Amino acid sequence: MTRPAVLITGCSGLIGTALSRRLASGYELVGLDMKEPPEDTQLDSVTYLDVTSDLSVHDAMRRVRDDHGDHFAAVVHLAAYYDFTGEPSPLYDEITVRGTERLLTALQEVEVERFVFSSTMLVHAPVKPGEHIDEESPLDPHWAYPVSKADTERVIGAKRGRIPVVLLRIAGVYTDVGTQPTLVQQIKRIHQRDLTSFFFPGDSDAGQSLVHLDDAVDAIARSVERRDTLPEEVAILVGEPDPPSYASLQDEIGERIWGDEWPTIRVPEPMAKAGAWVQEKVSDGFIRPYMIELADDHYALDVSRAQELLGWTPRRRLMGTLPGMIRKLREDPAAWYRANDLEVPEHMEAEPARS
Repeated sequence: MTRPAVLITGCSGLIGTALSRRLASGYELVGLDMKEPPEDTQLDSVTYLDVTSDLSVHDAMRRVRDDHGDHFAAVVHLAAYYDFTGEPSPLYDEITVRGTERLLTALQEVEVERFVFSSTMLVHAPVKPGEHIDEESPLDPHWAYPVSKADTERVIGAKRGRIPVVLLRIAGVYTDVGTQPTLVQQIKRIHQRDLTSFFFPGDSDAGQSLVHLDDAVDAIARSVERRDTLPEEVAILVGEPDPPSYASLQDEIGERIWGDEWPTIRVPEPMAKAGAWVQEKVSDGFIRPYMIELADDHYALDVSRAQELLGWTPRRRLMGTLPGMIRKLREDPAAWYRANDLEVPEHMEAEPARS
């Protein structure tokens, strides 16, 4: 029996690679990307394209149709631009917004049972600790990345034509080793006893939902598998419903690394912004002034729609994964730093890994 075909854009990335392993047994997987996918990616074919070019997208889809036909069970659209500077960039529009529009235009010539878009929970306005966001909560993205996702959601609504759509508003994705940038940097600051690790400019009772890679991939796969039963156009939040507060996360990380409760001192926002500005100018600091403004933002998710439509709830929890994550750091700090794309201090390179 012929397997249904699924296109995955951004197939060489973290989520695309893991998704290919999840879907490989049941689908013919066609990857679309600018980069060579990792060796462990389980794709049937890869077509290279540049989503900023009309010609490239058109040619890529022509090659895909020649090789795989005109019918696709799903298109999982993961390709997007992302950085942590917080600054506007033309790449957000060219890659994320207009790139999606170019792709949807090309897809009008084929049959697609479901277009699955990887959006972000950050398109929503934050809430107060104790409250939860659902899919009908106000949209109010606060910085360039979620603004681009919200803009793209509107483009999808206008340009999808007859293609049914699911917008997965996914929380920050972490793995067993870390990976999620703000989490990794928080662990790094505490591990290095960086001065900034003792200070927090926001409400320490606030927190932000994350989601383990396995659970994020599960939600995407279920969207593909249940493509025929979902509403014509629907948004679904994907993340852990009740995130740990910043304070409890600090305490857990500090205790796991150093065996002591970690003191966290609240500092006024203007002072924190000034410190972040100086750090940004004189070093390669991760913390940027715009992050200070977002420190009070609380993102806890009502995932009842995901439960109802996808049969999905997160199986992993950050606080349950954290002990193993910190154990990997303690056993081999240099390997943990490399796995998280961090510069390894010289003294770490000389330290033997603990058995």
